[in-house]
Amino acid sequence: MAISQPPQSPSSGDPTEAAKHAAAAALAVPARIWSSLLSRLPSLSDCRSFGGSGRGRRRRPALPLPIRTTAAHSARVTGEMPKVFSILEDIVQHTLSSLHGIHKSLLFWQSKAEGTNSQKMYFMIFERGPRAFVKSTYQTLTRLRSNESPIQHLLHSASDMVSTKLAVLSSMQHCLAAFLAEVYFEVDKCREGLTESSDKSLHTLFIVLNSVFSKLEVSFRNAGEGQTLLCTHDGSSPELIFESLPEVDVESSEWTEVLLKDAITLIYQNLQKLDDFISDLFSSHKRPRNITIYWLPYTCGALGLSACSLWLLRHSSLMGSSDIDNWIQDAKESMVGFWDVHVGQPIISIRDELFETFKQRSKREMEKQEVQQTEESLRRMLLDFCESTSNEKPPQDISELAMMETVMKRYEKEAMHPFQGLSSGELTRALSIQIQKHKLALLEAMLELDQILRANEINFAILAALPAFGLSLLLLFAVRAWATHGRGAEGRGRTARRQRRLLLADVEKRLMEFQNCLVNGMVAEACCKFGLTLYTLDRLYKAVELHARETGEWSSLREDMFDLAKPGVGMEDKLVLLSRLKGMYDCLLPSPSGVLPRL
Repeated sequence: MAISQPPQSPSSGDPTEAAKHAAAAALAVPARIWSSLLSRLPSLSDCRSFGGSGRGRRRRPALPLPIRTTAAHSARVTGEMPKVFSILEDIVQHTLSSLHGIHKSLLFWQSKAEGTNSQKMYFMIFERGPRAFVKSTYQTLTRLRSNESPIQHLLHSASDMVSTKLAVLSSMQHCLAAFLAEVYFEVDKCREGLTESSDKSLHTLFIVLNSVFSKLEVSFRNAGEGQTLLCTHDGSSPELIFESLPEVDVESSEWTEVLLKDAITLIYQNLQKLDDFISDLFSSHKRPRNITIYWLPYTCGALGLSACSLWLLRHSSLMGSSDIDNWIQDAKESMVGFWDVHVGQPIISIRDELFETFKQRSKREMEKQEVQQTEESLRRMLLDFCESTSNEKPPQDISELAMMETVMKRYEKEAMHPFQGLSSGELTRALSIQIQKHKLALLEAMLELDQILRANEINFAILAALPAFGLSLLLLFAVRAWATHGRGAEGRGRTARRQRRLLLADVEKRLMEFQNCLVNGMVAEACCKFGLTLYTLDRLYKAVELHARETGEWSSLREDMFDLAKPGVGMEDKLVLLSRLKGMYDCLLPSPSGVLPRL
């Protein structure tokens, strides 16, 4: 069987072209493999049709929707969520995630706007990346040469940049918060239709989403017309246009399973359009990354690390030096010595003192017997001396002090005639008694000192272990700080409690602003304030869940927060709920060991 040859190009004989074709073919192999793998996976629209978010991120528990029926609760417990609830939760979660990113960027730019002039100048020069650093330095030097003030120019540029970013982010926050509130309002309004059978609930959902998506589209269009700041990093003004969902009656013949899947796919396409639109706007106005803000310390650290690496390389065995090996050996010996002196020996000493007390009891009894024997011998010597010198037997209850007084008087008398005293033996006996007395005093002192030392052996061992204990404590604090870092209001301690209390105060503030806007007839602004209230409630909901579950307060606390998020609950009832949250639940109470600001 003949194999057909592919047609050759005119340049097929060129080795350079052949190498290029070979390289292109080699690079195309991974792409073909990846495409074949993707083709075997379920399509994105299929995943979305089952309620997936389509973005691959893990779904976190969020503030419940204002739908609470027996069927909905049982579906949540069994994990078989209806499509309507799953789609609505995806929309709410995407919106809350975008609001959270905008909120963090707003806090950052507000801190820069409230900073001092020196902080603004430092930010403009050193915290916007190396390219901005070179550009600012060049502009500063140029204005210095032209006798202009570079400080005023930097401050003016900083004010313009920060005010622009704050305006754009505030507009985005306003639109998304109003969209979130509209979702809650429409869901609360159509609650009965959304909890009916699957087809009827989906039909109601399509009507609700057409309404809220169209309002969001109009709000972004009005924001773009009201200010020319809603543009991407490349200067273009994006336009948000959602696809309209079919509102075919479920009794009609046009209502089919294909139409249902296409409509759900359109929902997630609209949601993806919203995410792309927000990402394009947010990319040029968001908070700079940490690597951009701290590029100068990171650069200095990298240079220092490189210099340290070169210095280590010079002293390593790769360069024929044994310095590092010697340092490692010395460090190892030092660590072993530190462990032995400050950990091993103190522990052994404490163990011996605790468990070998009874083994040393016999030795202590022998020492006490020796002291007692020496005391008895001294008393007999004193009685015998007093009897021989006074020619009468002293009483048995005579004190040792009285006998020693007799001995010292006799010693003073005999010391005046030492040779006569030595010959008669009285001086020698007096000296022997004094030696015995000093021996007894020395034994008693030694016994007392030994008891004191034995009683303080544990204290000495603990003092020797204090350096190791201090290092262990510092390491424990460091590990604890690392483990709780970045958890914010979800963490433990007074700081986390203070942040949860501040979130609760922010909820109360947003609710009061919502009420004032309604009273003044500012419907659009009231909708935004209610959306911000829902966002703050969601943050508080996530912050207190773990702690409330530990204290057994979660079911009651969840119901109260659920009622706070309901649009139909009156303001007086919501204030009562807020008062209950502030004074009843342990996870929201002030820290007992610190004074927190009153709410």
